[in-house]
Amino acid sequence: QVQLVESGGGLVQAGGSLRLSCAASGSIFSISVMGWYRQAPGKQRELVAAITSGGSTNYAEPVKGRFTISRDNAKNTVYLQMNSLKPEDTAVYYCHASAQSRFWHPLNDYWGQGTQVTVSS
Repeated sequence: QVQLVESGGGLVQAGGSLRLSCAASGSIFSISVMGWYRQAPGKQRELVAAITSGGSTNYAEPVKGRFTISRDNAKNTVYLQMNSLKPEDTAVYYCHASAQSRFWHPLNDYWGQGTQVTVSS
């Protein structure tokens, strides 16, 4: 099993910055894609950004140019640097990883418990 633990959420004023971290631990053979999703009240969970083990990235349109995803493969950790935050960025942010516990196991999806990000206007 793989566990994901997020940190770094909080309350910030519009225009401010926050950095989220997510560390994977447990039985890990490999991690393919790691990413961040968010869910605002009354809305569906949506992709924010994702990164492969090779460093390829993908961002949702609303966060392009403001958010940066990065990854430390040696530490099994993914980061999300969020700049120029807007009230509409307010949501619970979830870490996601597509990982194998053993080389003969298929890839499985794992989720963190979520961290609240609140941006005040």
